[in-house]
Amino acid sequence: FIADYHALTSLRDPIALRENSRRVALDFLACGLNPEKAALFLQSDVPQVTELAWILSTVTPVSRLELAHSYKDKIARGATAAAGLFTYPVLMAADILIYDSDIVPVGKDQKQHLEITRDIATRINETFGSKRAAQVLKLPEARIQPQTEVVPGIDGQKMSKSYGNTIDIFGHEKEMRKRVMSIVTDSTAVEAPKNPETSTIVQLYSLVASKDEVEEMREQFRKGGRG
Repeated sequence: FIADYHALTSLRDPIALRENSRRVALDFLACGLNPEKAALFLQSDVPQVTELAWILSTVTPVSRLELAHSYKDKIARGATAAAGLFTYPVLMAADILIYDSDIVPVGKDQKQHLEITRDIATRINETFGSKRAAQVLKLPEARIQPQTEVVPGIDGQKMSKSYGNTIDIFGHEKEMRKRVMSIVTDSTAVEAPKNPETSTIVQLYSLVASKDEVEEMREQFRKGGRG
């Protein structure tokens, strides 16, 4: 789904929001998503999600949400401490739980939100379950792929549009080249050997290159030199 409700925590221009939603849909299709085999829809097209989010919020402790890394990080970066941003994990929980999800593929930074989702589901089951049907909601499991658990941005931090450190898949060549050339590297000379395990360039390259190409680049970093 296209998370247009989640986007409201940082984007409130209705025209821009609609255009961004359209662009995301086009990106999904361009990346190969087949609407004949998968459902592609707007989060706001399913009003039951926000209805469920309210029900979930009635059993969610404030203290649990206060521990959310994402909320604290965004506030530290200057975001407004709005209720929507604070309860963001509850809406994420509704997105997951409403479809009886078993497995949820996430990045390393989203693992905590999955844990919050499981905590909320457990509280719902304890509050509204019965001896006959103790499990009202399923407890989903996180699936984290090691090669993509953390995708670095051009500044070495987690890649995020809100941080302005992304490389857009369908960006214009000039802008994409500018962003690639601005990837943060260390202060050693170009000719000096480097550790490929800590290189943002190698990490990003490994997401799109073959195993042989990645190994060749790693070897080049270990030896040093221009290439």
